[in-house]
Amino acid sequence: MSSMKILVVNPGSTSTKIAVFEGEEKVFAVDVIHDAETLQTFSGILDQLEYRKGMIIERLKEEGYAIEDFDAFSGRGGGLEPCAGGTYGVTPRVVASARKNAFHPAILGPVIVDYFSGITGKPAFIVNPPDVDELQPVARVTGLADICRETRTHTLSHKEVAKRVAAQLGRRYEEMNLIVAHIGGGTSVAAHRAGRMVDSGDLLGGDCPMAPTRPGNLSPGIMVDLCFSGKYEKNDMKDLLRKNGGFVSHFGTSDVLEVMKLIENGDKRAELVFNGMIYQIGKYIGSMAAVLHGKVDAIVLTGGIARSERVVEGLKSMVGFLADFFVFPGELEMEALAAGARRVLSGEEEIAVYTGEPVWNGYEGYEGYEGGESGV
Repeated sequence: MSSMKILVVNPGSTSTKIAVFEGEEKVFAVDVIHDAETLQTFSGILDQLEYRKGMIIERLKEEGYAIEDFDAFSGRGGGLEPCAGGTYGVTPRVVASARKNAFHPAILGPVIVDYFSGITGKPAFIVNPPDVDELQPVARVTGLADICRETRTHTLSHKEVAKRVAAQLGRRYEEMNLIVAHIGGGTSVAAHRAGRMVDSGDLLGGDCPMAPTRPGNLSPGIMVDLCFSGKYEKNDMKDLLRKNGGFVSHFGTSDVLEVMKLIENGDKRAELVFNGMIYQIGKYIGSMAAVLHGKVDAIVLTGGIARSERVVEGLKSMVGFLADFFVFPGELEMEALAAGARRVLSGEEEIAVYTGEPVWNGYEGYEGYEGGESGV
């Protein structure tokens, strides 16, 4: 098992990341860059499938690998109905959902690894897809009868660093209370209780702290005024929530280093806005401590901006009284995708089965809380 060879595939907007793991060691990794003009010739994301598969196979061949060399495949996923966390076997139902909801290149992940599985007869997986929804029922309630809270977050990153902290402490993730913050171009904060993300925001919907590309949680009244101001169409408002807020709105850039240079050069507004971002993240962490009834085993930071000493120290100053901090700067997506497959193959984790049925169908038929504390 220690020498098991796993190919990880993570499609992005302009490239496809691939990595080869032998046991826990990443022995090869590369960003396969896709020509922008070539991508523009495809009418839809699914039309890119053959092009991306071919480039992956060719790049692996250059490094001396054939698809038949691998014991398993793990791909970035998405496009599923809301589901529980875990490592899912790629089945026809998973592939059908991905094909049906192909709104981002990452959704090609399960389709590509399914193709490789078909060639070799070796298993294919997706791990903690962005569709994971483990909210406790009380966290779903809003003051509008036909609206329930949803969550879309950095689940793959959250679960990976949570498991790493548990391992460092000699404990199981499933027996711990953790607050995890992935701090990047978009920032997500979640309360993890007994192996489930029982409360978290909606990164795509704007229920999140301010970040380099996100405005953060705005007053509904402000949003109503913006929507009816005549300045924005529906897609403009979505772009405002997902990519044109935060540092982009204030400074015209999402580059944290550029904003830091402004601060170093004495720009007081840049300093205030940057500190405002830290402040909002701290507020979210504090709210998740309330969700966990103050019983917090650790606070975990990850993502690219977790490299910033200013951010880490600012958050420690604000909420360090709650629990010890653990910091995993940068991205661990490829490692997390390989680790999930490895856990299933070694028998450490039971494979999850995607049913296509959402984990929450609204209030109708709701009969009570399912374990854990209710939060009230």
